[in-house]
Amino acid sequence: MEAVGLDLSVPEILFTSQLQATVPTCDGIVLVTNSINKLSGDLEQLKVPLNHYKSIDASVEQEVVLVHAPDFPGARVIFSPTGPLNRDYDDVRRFSDAAVVGIKRALKSGMVKPLLVCPPEELFKEAPLVTLLGALHALYVPLEVRETCPAKAAKVDYLGVWASSQDEGKKLVLLASALESGRTVCRDIGGSDPERMAAPKVANYVQSLFSNSVVSVLVTSDSAILKEQYPCLAAVNRCAKDVERHQARVIELHYRGEGAIDKTLMLVGKGVTYDTGGADIKAGGVMAGMHRDKCGAAAVAGLFQVLSILKPKGIQVVGAMAMVRNSVGSDCYVADELIMSRAKRRIRVGNTDAEGRMAMVDLLCNMKEMALKDYDSDHFELFTIATLTGHAVRAVGCNYSIIMDNGPAQQVKIAQQFQSAGDEVADPFEISTIRREDYDFHKGKS
Repeated sequence: MEAVGLDLSVPEILFTSQLQATVPTCDGIVLVTNSINKLSGDLEQLKVPLNHYKSIDASVEQEVVLVHAPDFPGARVIFSPTGPLNRDYDDVRRFSDAAVVGIKRALKSGMVKPLLVCPPEELFKEAPLVTLLGALHALYVPLEVRETCPAKAAKVDYLGVWASSQDEGKKLVLLASALESGRTVCRDIGGSDPERMAAPKVANYVQSLFSNSVVSVLVTSDSAILKEQYPCLAAVNRCAKDVERHQARVIELHYRGEGAIDKTLMLVGKGVTYDTGGADIKAGGVMAGMHRDKCGAAAVAGLFQVLSILKPKGIQVVGAMAMVRNSVGSDCYVADELIMSRAKRRIRVGNTDAEGRMAMVDLLCNMKEMALKDYDSDHFELFTIATLTGHAVRAVGCNYSIIMDNGPAQQVKIAQQFQSAGDEVADPFEISTIRREDYDFHKGKS
């Protein structure tokens, strides 16, 4: 298969702790905060042009504005206010939202070397990181655009960022660059169309991405091996396997940090490259957008990209991406079929549009076997990551992820830990609960 020619095109980030420093040379400032009065120290000099503008426009802290500032890089400051931060429902997403608006305005103004400024925030300690990630989100260029129009592969020459100190700047740039690199991988795989990111091409992308890195990759493509090792995934693949470009892949990833291993994380990602619903076909126009049914697997790949950059010590991570297309046709699996899983349990198919659990269950079983055989039971955690949007959207709407604990995870409050961490970095989780009725519903009728 042809090489991907992989280029993530993550913007270079340069930091400065002096607003008027000659390096980096920027052509404008994008300021993100809720009040001009919070500008102090090195940033206090911004008050002069902003207060002058405020004297003729009282809305300056309510909507994005472009202010003439002859004493600063590019002679212009874009102020993108967060709005109030002290209401019961305000959270750190105010900063990422404002950063997106500010960077879009900067691009409209012609900036190609913007300097992003977010003063330290007492209420939200991670506000500078969240602001920088919001700006990077606005600068993402889709994979198809980067490949077909190389001249449009980047929206800026580089992104400058102000930091309160040299040490803070170095840490901020390292972490943000790693996270954005992982998010770019996730977007590339999850957001690209079902042909560009069909299972074989996802495998090719991942192998190219991690070649000569600390992450090892193993791809299983043989239909006979898939049927033997992952019979439930093979059932979903049955209709797609006769189209070579749509054939399933299981992609295994492994990272082992330096030193003694204190914890092993095991991740299984749902990678349905396109979900027609199968025989229980998605009707009424709801099939559009189903190329994103691979975002669970995309998130797994993105995490490994972050690991490959940060190289955390004392941790081992094992990942599996279940890449398969849920096609419809004469050989598709159907409701009422009985399929023997890897765990030697008979499964009666109830609805072919519930293909995600079919794709993941045998990989999950393999992970469990591996964990029980090779790892200390007190030092590993096993997760599935999937776009189970029917549950999440109905329960909490479009803007939130859901996390559910099983019994052991609930005892150590894994979901609460995820929720707390997500709240800090503008990636909120809501907690859903597994109930006994959920298990009763899936019991065999016989």
